[in-house]
Amino acid sequence: MRILGLDFGSKTVGVAVTDPLGITAQGVEIIRREKETHMRPTFRRIGELIEYYGVESIVLGLPLNMDDTMGDRAEKTLAFKEELERKFSLPVFLVDERLTTVEADQAMEEAGIPRRDFKKYVDMIAAVIILRDYMNR
Repeated sequence: MRILGLDFGSKTVGVAVTDPLGITAQGVEIIRREKETHMRPTFRRIGELIEYYGVESIVLGLPLNMDDTMGDRAEKTLAFKEELERKFSLPVFLVDERLTTVEADQAMEEAGIPRRDFKKYVDMIAAVIILRDYMNR
């Protein structure tokens, strides 16, 4: 059973997937869009990835505020979750993603990736962290 991990942002979606045995999480790609509201190509690509990897469930990062409240980004993430469930008829599980960007930055720094290149990878690495956190539970 493969699980897709998503880090939903205003103009990007970081994507990760488990291996076929569900033991590890690997980064796949970052889906980019020009405008926050241009979601059709994003959902099309997610559908292609679900089919390609034989995904049976999705894990989505929920960006709560540090005081456990939900801000605008969390509300948009919940709407995205509902649309994922509607379009793909798969269960979508939420994982608290607070500080995943900080953890992703640290991982890239440790891997020797130049800071100027962090933006190229941060969303995908955050998706890996979200998926790994879910798997560790």
